[in-house]
Amino acid sequence: MMSHFITFLLSLTVLTLLTYSASSENGDDYVQDACSVTRYRNLCIRSLSPFSTTAKRNPTTWARAGVSVTISEAKRVASHLVKLSSSGGRYKGALQDCVEVFQDSLDNLHKSLYVLRELNGQTFTSQMSDVTTWMSAALTDEDTCLDGFSGHKGRQIKSLQNRIRNVSYITSNALALVNKLATTGVSDP
Repeated sequence: MMSHFITFLLSLTVLTLLTYSASSENGDDYVQDACSVTRYRNLCIRSLSPFSTTAKRNPTTWARAGVSVTISEAKRVASHLVKLSSSGGRYKGALQDCVEVFQDSLDNLHKSLYVLRELNGQTFTSQMSDVTTWMSAALTDEDTCLDGFSGHKGRQIKSLQNRIRNVSYITSNALALVNKLATTGVSDP
């Protein structure tokens, strides 16, 4: 009876070790560690988990990945905004304003990614200052777009607000990863 119990405990221990090893190998620990500095942690983990095996514990790669994902999501929402604004309707002015601020946001995100790809130890501090400024401006642009729809109701508006809010959450996460890189210093990819 006691030997069955010991066998059971040994089996359970081996299974636990194998599960832990598998999660470490597939990068779960890396993405969770990287996303620990973000405000929207679950969203960060979901959106950045594909980068785990290449980014590992490299803050430079995580910051680039965060900005890249943000650009992709912002482009999707910007495209949706363009379609909606061309169809007219009672929110046409707010939609056109959103298209404009989203273009500004995308410009700032692209500048940020470009600088993150060109980091240099000698100019790192000024580069990170620029990136932080541009990322903050992108987040402000997205919030400005969202503010244009405050007080409006309806399913379409609620859906649009959720899409814009999601981009701002992803941008916030990317900014947190950029701030983490700014405090840890440049590292080779």
